[in-house]
Amino acid sequence: MCWGFGDQLTMSLNSPTLVNEENSQEPRRNSECLKSVEPQAPSSFQDNPLQQLQLASQEVLEKAKKSGRSKCPRCSSSRMFYCYTCFVPVETVPTKEIPTVKLPLKIDIIKHPNETDGKSTAVHAKLLAPDDVTIYKYPCIPEYEEKRHEIALIFPGPNSISVKDIAFHLQKYVKKGTCANDNDCSREPFLKQAKLEPKEEGKNLNECISTNGNEGTRLKKIIFIDSTWNQTNKIITDERLQGLLQIELKTRKTCFWRHQKGKPDTYLSTIEAIYYFLVDYHQEILKENYKGQYDNLLFFFSFMYTLIKNAKCCAGKE
Repeated sequence: MCWGFGDQLTMSLNSPTLVNEENSQEPRRNSECLKSVEPQAPSSFQDNPLQQLQLASQEVLEKAKKSGRSKCPRCSSSRMFYCYTCFVPVETVPTKEIPTVKLPLKIDIIKHPNETDGKSTAVHAKLLAPDDVTIYKYPCIPEYEEKRHEIALIFPGPNSISVKDIAFHLQKYVKKGTCANDNDCSREPFLKQAKLEPKEEGKNLNECISTNGNEGTRLKKIIFIDSTWNQTNKIITDERLQGLLQIELKTRKTCFWRHQKGKPDTYLSTIEAIYYFLVDYHQEILKENYKGQYDNLLFFFSFMYTLIKNAKCCAGKE
């Protein structure tokens, strides 16, 4: 489904049975399987590539699974684990038992209006990083033009760059006078300075940013599109998103159990794209060792991965 886009890619967390469409021929069998099979420790990394995540205890999800669907404390709808409309855990999943993740920048998720709410992993980000994540339903999205020098969009394409090159490419948006050091880049826009090799120029910019008290040249927000691949064109061509720096994640493979047939396995679910971007950003831009700071963004995803895998095994599909 996409990439940074949404979720066909999406999981039926809140459907009556926690299985996808391909299992619909045996709904009763799989439903019973889910009730009887507990997530088991995989025997190898290949069995479960998510097993090395440093996650908070998922005992609360285990208990909620056993008790079944519960009411949303806000709208009273019957849901499993959380309400995908109100972005809150259900009554059987106390908020205090759900981990909270602090992010290094803000995230906007633009959701296609036809994207099925109950099948979107975008809600995971809002649940687990509520202070840093905002979900918009297209076409109701912000104007980004005035902040282009500090915003980027996750989207694959011929003009997309890798995370490690963000600082180098953001230089075209750096306005005159954004750096405090007269010897660096306060005299004129960075692109008009003496010619430098790309690596040196990128290094110069990074030094300028890191030593500058003005945060105006830093990446402050990242945008993700939550939709099926076929639905993305309407959003990506919106004039409000034109001219934004585009970033593509090229080195990760999806673990999503409903991977879109015929698409590369590097097309990630929305929550995977958010997680992997932040890991790369932490290492490549913040220049800090990654020690699992954002692993809990996959708190729900990893739990569902194990449930679905066990259900398929029970159904004889593996």
